[in-house]
Amino acid sequence: MVPTYCVGGHSRYRPFFHPMSRVKSVYFYHRQQKYINSYSQAKKQCTFNKSHALLPLSQYNTVTVSTEGNMNGYNRKSPQKRRYDMPKYAVPPKKKAGKERVPQPKNTVAMLNELRHGLIYKLESQTGPVHAPLFTISVEVDGQKYMGQGRSKKVARIEAAATALRSFIQFKDGAVLSPLKPAGNLDFTSDEHLENGIENVSNEQLVELIQTLMLPEMNSNLTSLEQPTLRPQIFCMSHNANKNTIAVDGQKKVPDKGPVMLLYELFNDVNFECMNIDGAQNNCRFKMTVTINDKKFDGTGPSKKLAKNAAAKAALASLCNISYSPMMAPQKNAPLPIDDKSSSMELPQIHADTIGRLVLEKFMEVIKGQEAYSRRKVLAGIVMTENMNFCEAKVISVSTGTKCVSGEHMSVNGAVLNDSHAEIVSRRCLLKYLYAQLDLQCNQATAYQSIFVRNTDGQYPYKLKSGVHFHLYINTAPCGDARIFSPHENDTGVDKHPNRKARGQLRTKIESGEGTIPVKSSDGIQTWDGVLQGQRLLTMSCSDKIARWNIVGIQGSLLSSIIEPVYLHSIVLGSLLHPEHMYRAVCGRIEKSIQGLPPPYHLNKPRLALVTSAEPRNQAKAPNFGINWTIGDTELEVVNSLTGRTIGGQVSRITKQAFFEKFGFLMKNLPGMPTRKVNKDYGETKADVKDYQTAKQELFSAFKREDLGSWLKKPIEQDQFGLVE
Repeated sequence: MVPTYCVGGHSRYRPFFHPMSRVKSVYFYHRQQKYINSYSQAKKQCTFNKSHALLPLSQYNTVTVSTEGNMNGYNRKSPQKRRYDMPKYAVPPKKKAGKERVPQPKNTVAMLNELRHGLIYKLESQTGPVHAPLFTISVEVDGQKYMGQGRSKKVARIEAAATALRSFIQFKDGAVLSPLKPAGNLDFTSDEHLENGIENVSNEQLVELIQTLMLPEMNSNLTSLEQPTLRPQIFCMSHNANKNTIAVDGQKKVPDKGPVMLLYELFNDVNFECMNIDGAQNNCRFKMTVTINDKKFDGTGPSKKLAKNAAAKAALASLCNISYSPMMAPQKNAPLPIDDKSSSMELPQIHADTIGRLVLEKFMEVIKGQEAYSRRKVLAGIVMTENMNFCEAKVISVSTGTKCVSGEHMSVNGAVLNDSHAEIVSRRCLLKYLYAQLDLQCNQATAYQSIFVRNTDGQYPYKLKSGVHFHLYINTAPCGDARIFSPHENDTGVDKHPNRKARGQLRTKIESGEGTIPVKSSDGIQTWDGVLQGQRLLTMSCSDKIARWNIVGIQGSLLSSIIEPVYLHSIVLGSLLHPEHMYRAVCGRIEKSIQGLPPPYHLNKPRLALVTSAEPRNQAKAPNFGINWTIGDTELEVVNSLTGRTIGGQVSRITKQAFFEKFGFLMKNLPGMPTRKVNKDYGETKADVKDYQTAKQELFSAFKREDLGSWLKKPIEQDQFGLVE
């Protein structure tokens, strides 16, 4: 029996495979008393029959070879076992060891892109014969044009970048590196540049020199008295974008290229990695991480492609200040019709991503131990910053919820939550925080810890410290006018019908349900007995309430007698941000008609932004509960949205009743208050804050003047309760 031998194959050797075989297989080859290790050698030295040249392992496990001179006489036996026993002399295949990723050396173009982002190379001319052309390419850096020539466009581009890089290096006498000329090799640490002003440094040496100069700890390698340095403005290049492509507010316009493509163009060492996959198979979330210069940036999405785009956007926003926010109108389209304020209304993308990340992380932190209540459709939170320092930002509140109280559970003593929508609950949690900060002012030992200070030159006893800002995060557009006309994530173009009467209309939420209807479809004034007899209890939409906050502030009517109005600095959405609809909903629809506001009340225009990793659309049914947490709370509170009370039937800590009691305590103990006792009920106390009520009435009048509907109020009976003695 002549021994047989096996050789591994792959589809790229298909000409030597059986015609019906397209998969990776193992085939048998024979060579008389000689072992052939190489497939190519075996192929050359063997002569095969065309029909029986290759025998797939899946069909045959034993091959009998004739001992005659020719090797075409293959005879096969019926296989007895459906397996293949490797010969004892066969060498097992070695596993490929994982190769470490070796960073590629940078050329002058990559080095220049690190120092200056968004550069454009232009072909100036092409000379010479067709078989030996000479290209001239230019690049503009800081208003100065640098040229480069080469036999190909790539070489010319490298030379142009090298010319620009040489201008970045200067010596102590003020001389700079001039373009490279064909001459003998000179050391850049020598003094010859003082004589002829020429420094012949290769492109590789130039990149290495600049990398050395950018690291102060490596400058000790250059010991010459005339040690070269980088021009002072070069040190901050990696943090600034090209001035020619920066918009009014310091943000770059939306680039024409995709974020991943642009990232690969600007950086030489980019590495994407899929970290994990969350969720069910039909609703999973991918998390991609991109590493650039030892910095990591995360992005999530319903597919790897979208997660990769989100990670690239986050990296570009952080490293290059390049924004893909829909608030920035694309260069090819017309600007947004909001009085050219779109650029000034955009929150920097890196800040928006920080706000969204902080709220999501805090939610995951506080929900531990009560995962049964983690189910949600809308998530909201408020973040506080001092002097826009997001490294020390604090999450003030986190909440979830999408329902309103049922009419049969209304309370005459302010003991229920009427509106359990997440953004409304987060604002009520902020009120709880503001009351706690005013409590610190009641004691001189803790007054310095408060975010409020005494107001010595105004009609209000207290005001916020300078530089304190509040930022609202919602994982989707607020219900009402901001969401009704932007149901899709990719619907971010210019509104084709901005003058339709449906735009900007006041809308109300439906009792115990989801969605909104125009107030003109409602029955007008709501009465207590009408609701108890079955009339639907209606609540103004979240878009309308946010528009109200931008006039009267987020501090509420009671605190308006103690502190100056407090406004939101920004609103960050997790999805469905349509610039025109969002701007119109929160402030644009009344900016031309609002008038007569008593100082310091004014129309606030918060900055708007969309996070790079958009929130997924949750198709599940909304739960009938919501959670709320405020900084300082030891545990979260779970509220039944239909009853307005906690799941245990207790009064929530953010109800009207709870705030009225806190207000009464402040009036008795807070220094500098003109009145020390509250003798009236809740509704009358609010009505006594004249400036607040005037601003609120002007808001309602502005909606009427724009023919957007009338503000719908709750039955007055629910505010007719007093303090408990």
